[in-house]
Amino acid sequence: MTLQQLEPRLWELSRVEKAELLKRLIGEFLNVWPGVEKTAGVVGGDACIVRTRIPIWALENYRRLGWNEAAILENHPTLHAADLVDAWAYADAHRDEIERAIRENEEA
Repeated sequence: MTLQQLEPRLWELSRVEKAELLKRLIGEFLNVWPGVEKTAGVVGGDACIVRTRIPIWALENYRRLGWNEAAILENHPTLHAADLVDAWAYADAHRDEIERAIRENEEA
């Protein structure tokens, strides 16, 4: 799809959807993801929620196993709802990375 074909569809997005799209694009180009950090030597350098050692791949795996957001937050009391928004955005934008991490940790 070309940008010219995409532009009319972009105008159909809600303000919230446009903000989410912008957040993802900025994160992709600057490799900066609000609420997500990678630190060498922490959880193998995997992407984690800031101020925690909770990897994004683990949260995504919980979601795939059928946990709803309330259950995830209840079992991780240091997390906030906004952390999950950041986690889902990161996981959606980095599917290959998350798939690999889930697979590697299942095999371990």
